[in-house]
Amino acid sequence: MTMMTLCIDCGGMSIKASVLDSAGTMHAQPIQLPTPYPLSPVRLLELFAELADQLPAFDRVTVGVPGMIRHGVVVHTPHYINVKGPRTRVDPDLLQQWRGFDLAQALRNQFNRPALVLNDAEVHGAGVVAGSGLEIVVTLGTGLGFSMFDGGKLAPHIELSHAPIRRATSYDTWIGEHERRRLGDSFWSRRIRSMVVDLRPVFHWDRLYIGGGNSRRIRPEIIEQLGEDVVIVPNSAGIVGGVRAWLMVDQNLS
Repeated sequence: MTMMTLCIDCGGMSIKASVLDSAGTMHAQPIQLPTPYPLSPVRLLELFAELADQLPAFDRVTVGVPGMIRHGVVVHTPHYINVKGPRTRVDPDLLQQWRGFDLAQALRNQFNRPALVLNDAEVHGAGVVAGSGLEIVVTLGTGLGFSMFDGGKLAPHIELSHAPIRRATSYDTWIGEHERRRLGDSFWSRRIRSMVVDLRPVFHWDRLYIGGGNSRRIRPEIIEQLGEDVVIVPNSAGIVGGVRAWLMVDQNLS
């Protein structure tokens, strides 16, 4: 019998879900809902239930969430601690509710199913990596997502999005959606090229994958300059990776 997985991809602007079989085939068209704000852990779990009610039956759950997730527990999440989402003020009450929230256990209790909770870029990466060498995945959307795989196994998470760039800001802000809209795709694409140039000597990757909703906005002429070790991948990996993630995660890291 095939194992059916409810895969949920949480973003700053929308939350998508579908149910996939063990081969990664979707058994329903993905459902997408706007991310509601303010967003408490309880409200997010209610949203998960709403999505699950509209999808086929499943045997386990995979959820990708922005931020630092350790052993299924939220260490820090951007956006969801803010009053009205990305780039709005932090709500101290939401900050307290999210800090240390065991989302994986809450999902197990809610659905009575095994649950895996990872950073959203880690789930995305699980859907695209080849499983050989050092593979880096960055996702471009509201901000910057990052994950790293060594020989097909997920490495401990690094919040590269918070690393300083050009002194005055972080990667999350420098190449996030707000800056893309302000600069336009051409100038923003040059920043993506600069990021790749800066990070290559840091990681010495065998392959870099660039995904997320904004990866399709990188100008073709810039893509040609990124190098043969850089691959642009579809955003659908954020859901498809929910199946492969179970095979790639060392349970000591999950």
